[in-house]
Amino acid sequence: MKLFYSDTFVLPLPEGHRFPMEKYRRLRERIVAAAVVPPEHLRVPHAATDTELLRAHDREYLRRCQAGELTAQEIRRIGFPWSPQMVERSRRSSGATIEACRAALEDGLAANLAGGTHHAYRDHGEGYCVFNDSAVAARAMQAEGRARRVVIVDCDVHQGNGTASILAGDETIFTFSIHGANNFPFHKEQSDLDIALEDGVSDQAYLDALDDGLSQAIELSRADLAIFLAGADPFADDRLGRLALSKYGLAERDRMVFEYCRQAGLPIAITMAGGYARDIDDTVDIHFQTLLAAARYSQSAR
Repeated sequence: MKLFYSDTFVLPLPEGHRFPMEKYRRLRERIVAAAVVPPEHLRVPHAATDTELLRAHDREYLRRCQAGELTAQEIRRIGFPWSPQMVERSRRSSGATIEACRAALEDGLAANLAGGTHHAYRDHGEGYCVFNDSAVAARAMQAEGRARRVVIVDCDVHQGNGTASILAGDETIFTFSIHGANNFPFHKEQSDLDIALEDGVSDQAYLDALDDGLSQAIELSRADLAIFLAGADPFADDRLGRLALSKYGLAERDRMVFEYCRQAGLPIAITMAGGYARDIDDTVDIHFQTLLAAARYSQSAR
């Protein structure tokens, strides 16, 4: 299993902006310490090119991002201060999902140690998301002739509004989002399949809903590739989550996604998406257990 990381392309952020980003470095360090994959399988991705990004994003938005011409309001909406490093890291994060998709189609499973930037729209970013890596990568696989149809399984606690908007009307990419009904974004877009959960939903109710959603999404998508957003933020102690899953419940979620994809013969590209636990080690634990399970799944599938 190949893993792609882009955390080294971020300069230190001001206090208040660090907590969404620090987890990526810690996750990579833990992956290395545990030798989850051989060192040669932990790779720095390419920066997504203009051609790759423009399959999902507006040309003028991309130009203004690159040139540092976003308005103060647009920067507040993204949630990070603009810098050339922010743009480079966002390009690398999309490049990592592209490369994870390529590797998954070759090997069955691969992961981006970041990504899942599902709030980015065609012409603007929001919610810590600049470019929409899932939409960019899905269309890259189609343009390269590697996949005809893609299913995006979004298990972040927040709806994949940008993904739904960008891909609306595209019958070749199926968007499935299971998320908190009362959480950000407060205006929801329409995915191909949305399951909205009330506050406080815990393990069994979540897994029952996911089981139903996966069954529909796999059948209706008729996909050649799955992109799985394995958000850590449905966790009970996530400060932005509002659901109540345990670490065990999240591990069962991952197992269920892997098993559905195995039965359908679907390669899986994993992205980490959100995670904002009060104790950052909990977020890193959840992401780590996803990747550890993925590595075991990859070995058993050979």
